[in-house]
Amino acid sequence: MTQPQLVDSHCHLDFPDFDKERDEVIARAHAAGVTRMVTICTKLSALPKVQAIADAHPSVFFAAGTHPMSVANEPMVTVEELVALADHPKMVGIGETGLDYHYTAESADAQQASLRIHIESARQTGLPLIIHARDADDDMARILTEEHAKGAYSCVMHCFSSSAVLAQAALGLGFYLSMSGIAAFPRSKDLRDIFAAAPVDRILVETDAPYLAPPPHRGRRNEPAYTAHTARVGAEVFGMSEAEFAVQTSANFDRLFTKAVG
Repeated sequence: MTQPQLVDSHCHLDFPDFDKERDEVIARAHAAGVTRMVTICTKLSALPKVQAIADAHPSVFFAAGTHPMSVANEPMVTVEELVALADHPKMVGIGETGLDYHYTAESADAQQASLRIHIESARQTGLPLIIHARDADDDMARILTEEHAKGAYSCVMHCFSSSAVLAQAALGLGFYLSMSGIAAFPRSKDLRDIFAAAPVDRILVETDAPYLAPPPHRGRRNEPAYTAHTARVGAEVFGMSEAEFAVQTSANFDRLFTKAVG
């Protein structure tokens, strides 16, 4: 039987966790059926390393932006900077950006300003926005909706683990929800129910590696090969075979991340 082909739509291959065996990690992903990966830049000072990894590996693409938890400690990115970076053939998304009031609520105003800059960059480039949302559902839904009314843009709610209300707000704008290892945790039934209520053609899968490893690797370093474990749970959530779910989520990825189609 042919192995299902998957996409890890969000990982962090530049992180030091992978420095000693990055090539091996990417090879293990391929062996597990993960044919493409998007490695995410969380601050522009890290972009040279992120870009070099993507340039060195045909299966790796990248996105660039400033993570909300880094906004207070990094220069405020500009629309012009992000638009210029998007000329790179392997830059396929804007972000990750968003709001995190769990750890960094004190920088909420700066996070919101940064988020709007990233949204405008996504609007101008046509690249999808990659959103991190934690403990900020009301502001997140409000800003995404306000900005969408000013001009359409595409978006994925990365590592979605927020409320059903935010899920419906995002889906109502035509956005996508991405399943991470959290959705595979035994106690995540409520989250799985939120995904089950979503259209399957708006679902992506990811690892957020090196974080949030799904069972049976929970508590250890995550890596793109483990996308397969989350996808197995996703197939169960939607009542599909693993092969059907892989085909569907890969098609969804291609529809959203048009520069990464290959």
